[in-house]
Amino acid sequence: MGSWFNRHAISQRARSLIVVCTGLHFGARSFCNKLNNGIALKDKRLVRFDRNLIDMFALHVLLQQCAKRRCLLIGKGCHGLVIHLGLATDTITCNILINLYTKCGMNDCARHVFDAMPFRSIVSWNTMIVRYTCNGDDLQALKLFSRMHQEGTQMSEFTLSSTLCACAAKFATTECKQLHTIAIKLALDSNSFVGTAVLDVYAKCNMINDACLVFERIPEKTAVTWSTFFAGLVRNGLHEFALRLFQSSQREGVQLTEFTLSAILSTCASLALTIEGIQLHAVIFKYGFHGNFFVASSLVDVYARCGLIEEAYLIFADMKHKNVVVWNAMITSFTRHGNFWEAMILFEKMQQAGISPNEVTYISMLSVCAHVGLVEEARCYFSLLISDHTVERNVLHYSCMVDVLGRSGKTDEAWELIQLMPFEPTASMWGSLLGSYRKYRNIGLARLAAEQLFKLEPENGGNHALLSDVYAATGSWENAVLAKEVSE
Repeated sequence: MGSWFNRHAISQRARSLIVVCTGLHFGARSFCNKLNNGIALKDKRLVRFDRNLIDMFALHVLLQQCAKRRCLLIGKGCHGLVIHLGLATDTITCNILINLYTKCGMNDCARHVFDAMPFRSIVSWNTMIVRYTCNGDDLQALKLFSRMHQEGTQMSEFTLSSTLCACAAKFATTECKQLHTIAIKLALDSNSFVGTAVLDVYAKCNMINDACLVFERIPEKTAVTWSTFFAGLVRNGLHEFALRLFQSSQREGVQLTEFTLSAILSTCASLALTIEGIQLHAVIFKYGFHGNFFVASSLVDVYARCGLIEEAYLIFADMKHKNVVVWNAMITSFTRHGNFWEAMILFEKMQQAGISPNEVTYISMLSVCAHVGLVEEARCYFSLLISDHTVERNVLHYSCMVDVLGRSGKTDEAWELIQLMPFEPTASMWGSLLGSYRKYRNIGLARLAAEQLFKLEPENGGNHALLSDVYAATGSWENAVLAKEVSE
């Protein structure tokens, strides 16, 4: 039954795709037929097309439909027709083409159209900057904005807010200040979009005082402005201030969003505020946010950090639909409370439910194995991670695996893993390994690990003290005294 359902779902999607493509093909054919009929009526021997024969509205609608449906093949055909009809210099047509290519993930083609335009409107610039920002190519977005500014093109609030998003992703404080100055010069600093983007950058760059000033100067604060500011306060550790401001905003009737609730729930979790967490739970249920993935995962985290693991599991179990974030929140909660077997069982149930684990899931499971000393299980999880090409491995995964091997006495294998991993070892990794060598008295590798640790943290005397403990554990008292003197 399951396999039939999957095939049925695929065939349904295939039929929907055929209907969409058929509609676009029909639209393209209809446009070409009208154009050919117009030419036939006028003069078949025309060398150049008369623009009066071209239904520009129909062409633009067709291109917009291609962009909406992400139909690149027909879109490229229309682009060829645009060039053939001599419309490659038309600003509106080029803007639609840029939109088409960017939505289809073809930024290089979009940039080619953009660079070839003899005249670029504000829409042209905004579309390219927004797409670069959305695709994570923040440096290109900043370069394009700089070029736009140098050419003296009039910019809008959308231009500034989009470029500020690129600054936030790059933590570019200097560029943000420059953009803030431009916004003040253009009298756009009071605009809610621009103001929200500015305070977001300042908050992410740990300039929370500047973010507070920007927030106070925004005359009309939207729900996005409030949620961005709450998130910034929480990110900078101002949990109590965030909670007081939230209470004040609710008395003023500020609209609740899932992002605001997630931020304030993070505050409750960080301060282990049980009563406030329960009150927020009531508010969430009252306004119907209990089905939201991010709110539910934050609520699970609150109850778990407050020591109410059973209540956390009840929230998790009551959710009809769960994504990987919710599963991770519950697995992490079990791990934090020492319910290691429950975490492992939940991982199995997660896979049975068809939810693919992500980077956070694997870190939690490897941490479980490190605490319990389950080497073989850790190897299984690590093998799953290596074979899972949808998950991007990072140094934390290797650090957890090294910790598992080191704690279980497999120090040689841990050393080999460090040598083979595609990342530079961190100080915490070498420190964990050095601690394992102390426990299992492997003096040779302990010296090598200590040397790496001294290079990474030359000012940390605690590393010399740890090496001294290794020497003392192996009975090398002279070396232990020397290492101890260096640490002091």
